[in-house]
Amino acid sequence: MLRLRGRLAAGLTAEGAVPELNMAPLIDMVFLLLIFFLVTTSFVREAGVEVRRPQAATARATPKGALTIGVLTDGRIFIEGRQADLRSVRGLVERFLATDPKGAVVVAADETSLTGRMIQVLDQCRLAGALDVAVAARRKDH
Repeated sequence: MLRLRGRLAAGLTAEGAVPELNMAPLIDMVFLLLIFFLVTTSFVREAGVEVRRPQAATARATPKGALTIGVLTDGRIFIEGRQADLRSVRGLVERFLATDPKGAVVVAADETSLTGRMIQVLDQCRLAGALDVAVAARRKDH
């Protein structure tokens, strides 16, 4: 009897087998939760720069998942935190639309930026096939 108690105290069962803790269901559950959170999270693609947007009385919230293109005062263009050339805007928008065909593109131009540069960016977005192209603005305080 003492011998049996010694085995039980050492982690052995009455049959002599060592009990195991099966980690596979726990790992499966963690991966399922991870997949759930990745699927339900909306990824916002920001321009990566801070611009002073002009005010507008009819400004609306940006649609989720929209690609934001920033145009600075000096005419530089930023997409997803990286500076882009005007010639590369079309290709980058096409790549975005390949992942989300109904995706919106928002041009966030600084209020003191040149209108011509903003029009060039808008034109490249339309040539890339973007159907929903908007210009970002702040809501005007009444």
